[in-house]
Amino acid sequence: MRSKTELESAIAGGGRAALVINSRSRRGRRLFGRARRMLREAGVEFVHVFPVTDPTRLRELFADVLAMEPDLIIVGGGDGTVAEAVGHLAHRDIALGVIPLGTTNNFARSLELPLNLDRAVQTLAVGRPGGGKVADVDVGWFESTGDPQGEGPGGDREHIFANMVSLGLSVHVAEKVPHTLKRFVGRPAYALTAARLLPSHEAFTARITIDGETVELATHQLNIANGAHQSGQRIARDASPDDRLLAVYRLGDERRLRLASATARHVLTGQWRSLNDDAFLTTGHVEIETDPPLRVDVDGEIRGRTPVSIRLHGNALRVIVPQTFVDT
Repeated sequence: MRSKTELESAIAGGGRAALVINSRSRRGRRLFGRARRMLREAGVEFVHVFPVTDPTRLRELFADVLAMEPDLIIVGGGDGTVAEAVGHLAHRDIALGVIPLGTTNNFARSLELPLNLDRAVQTLAVGRPGGGKVADVDVGWFESTGDPQGEGPGGDREHIFANMVSLGLSVHVAEKVPHTLKRFVGRPAYALTAARLLPSHEAFTARITIDGETVELATHQLNIANGAHQSGQRIARDASPDDRLLAVYRLGDERRLRLASATARHVLTGQWRSLNDDAFLTTGHVEIETDPPLRVDVDGEIRGRTPVSIRLHGNALRVIVPQTFVDT
């Protein structure tokens, strides 16, 4: 495994690069050609370009990309596309570059990447004026030990994740939010879908075990975050994908109105809250059981059922980030 400096030098010196763009992401189809042209003009040349029109083929496609032994893989798309890339690139001597083309772009925000296409491309031009650097950040490891029935497509028992594991209302929202609504209104599509589903959603009991101590609570929504953003909003001012911590937190309790108010507080005050606040449990390993057993959303995909085990893998992923990103 090369050092970050060695990998950065290889990329800056014209190392092998591949481009994967999900043309079905919110802005992917419209910006694919422009992004490719801008990257070429910035000096980033690709040995192969992979436009993706069928997201179900992403796993197969990344196997082909890795066979090329690139130094850099640039991925254009939303959180789902990036999450698939992370699952393949963790613990590898390859850097991941991200062009944020999705609806919420949570992982890109956590990496402090510009959401503007021009500036995002500039960041990816490593070794050039305004270009970024290679950093290593944390990823999460998820294992489901629950009944596999009803997991749905892609219900892996083990999975590397980039940003977040979620239980509760958000699982139903992710399934029900109309793709067309996301395309036209962006992030508010999730809030509108949640408002429609909340009146019929049932609360659940979660048993959270950290270092042998178990906390039991009732809620409609429980999150376990590696990244710093949820639904495009910062969860805490000191949250980072490079802090060696998983942040466990619920939104509200068993009362439906408390979920709505807690979500509003999260949106309005997340940038000022700290992971030291009582709202968060922080750890490198957590075990979660629920009553009743629930399906689990892992970076936007259903990946099994509770009970689950979640661990942190520190500095497991090489990424291209702005020079201002604090790499620890």
